[in-house]
Amino acid sequence: MPEDGTAVPWELPGCVVSVSDPSEPDVEPSSCSGAILCRSPGLVLCPAAVLVPFLQPDVTAWPHGDALPPSALRPGLHISVLLAAPPPDAVQQHVACPLALLRCDAFARALPGTLSTAEESTEALPWFCWLRVPGLDTPGGTWTPWAPAATLRKGAALLACGTPFGALCPELFLNALSTGVLSNATGPQRALLLTDARCLPGTQGGPVLALAPTSSPPRLVAVVAATAGCQGGQGLGLALLCSLHALLQSARGVLPELSSLPPPLPLPEAHGSPTLRCAALVESGSSWGSGTLVAPRLLLTCRHVLQLGAPLRVTLRHSTTRDTILQARLVFATAETSPFDVAVLELQDSVPSFQPPDLATTFQPGEAVLALGFGALGRACGPSVTGGVLSAVVGTPPVMLQSTCAVHAGSSGGPLLSAHDGCLLGIVASNARDNTAGTTYPHLNFCIPISLLRTPLARYRCSGNPAAFAPLNAASEGAQAAWRLQQRPPSKL
Repeated sequence: MPEDGTAVPWELPGCVVSVSDPSEPDVEPSSCSGAILCRSPGLVLCPAAVLVPFLQPDVTAWPHGDALPPSALRPGLHISVLLAAPPPDAVQQHVACPLALLRCDAFARALPGTLSTAEESTEALPWFCWLRVPGLDTPGGTWTPWAPAATLRKGAALLACGTPFGALCPELFLNALSTGVLSNATGPQRALLLTDARCLPGTQGGPVLALAPTSSPPRLVAVVAATAGCQGGQGLGLALLCSLHALLQSARGVLPELSSLPPPLPLPEAHGSPTLRCAALVESGSSWGSGTLVAPRLLLTCRHVLQLGAPLRVTLRHSTTRDTILQARLVFATAETSPFDVAVLELQDSVPSFQPPDLATTFQPGEAVLALGFGALGRACGPSVTGGVLSAVVGTPPVMLQSTCAVHAGSSGGPLLSAHDGCLLGIVASNARDNTAGTTYPHLNFCIPISLLRTPLARYRCSGNPAAFAPLNAASEGAQAAWRLQQRPPSKL
């Protein structure tokens, strides 16, 4: 967390929250990360899950109420906040007093029923604890600069700050950093966010910052709610975040300490970001996946996304526009014997104001890339975005691309874009799965290079003859070998 080892020129608003009961000296303290919101007065925010084991047995408002007072906790708890100290001390400790345990209703309503977490109880996820930390009070202390997550675009750079394993060894792990992108957002006020930043157990509650392209400090936009999202029993490789704006809204009428909260700061405009409008949702009967628009009426997807003989529907779903729903017809699908899992659809009408992405002509291993698709949150909102690098280019000329982006069920057919200039590199075909262990690896995935499709697409657009795509069924031995691990018949991602 940054992973290049560069110095951070501003103070990190992260800490560790540790809770113990002196009457149980043999019980290990409960701990997590926390976000320092203000230093006058000293305020820290952390997940309430760290305090749930210490609730009074007669508390009935949990977990279905909206607020719990400090009296809901056992008396005599020792709550401390650990934060970085100037040398020679590595860590300093301050006593904390709970102000309230509050439920963030907007986040609770955003939690999809199909999304669970590996470590946290889902009923505890919307609850957060507000702590008063007198030891953080600083003359002239200010609030941590913040911004509403609603202003973030998908694919925006994020910096997650947290302490892996909580209070286990803060001297080594305090305020570790991880970079990632905003993968998706949903719910009122965009209260629930997903990021592909690596967040280890114990980093729950850590601050998440929106990076600015200038030298100005980043803005606090969210806190880590859960470190490992799961769907269908498989890890997503994504962390769940709760928007700071939604948390502040849930607490404004309860905590007088928020009366001095300054207005949010604007996020600098990001320039040169790749377009996300080429990603589409493809539905075929009971089957669905992703697609890649390469022209106003032409879309690429994977053969296995389509249900034989079922009507085809293509939906463009992006936050800045209303849904565009178009019917489509199948132009071409590769044979089952072809290693290239490709289908070409023609839309009934043109996509309004669509600017097709440029098609890449070169592939550079190690270059930054973005994968788009309707995985993770699925059809609930627009396409998710995950970042990574082009980890391998297989064959000369290329017959397969591999990336480290997190790719999930429903991402089949989605675009792989250059993070630098938005050029289309290929379409996602599958991620990796160990069928013996039953484990899916989202960060190892396979894509079909757009260079294989460039000439057939150009010929079809000139002639209108589907035979232009026939060479995809006559793959070389090298292509057959590269894709030999694909299941027959191929499985839906």
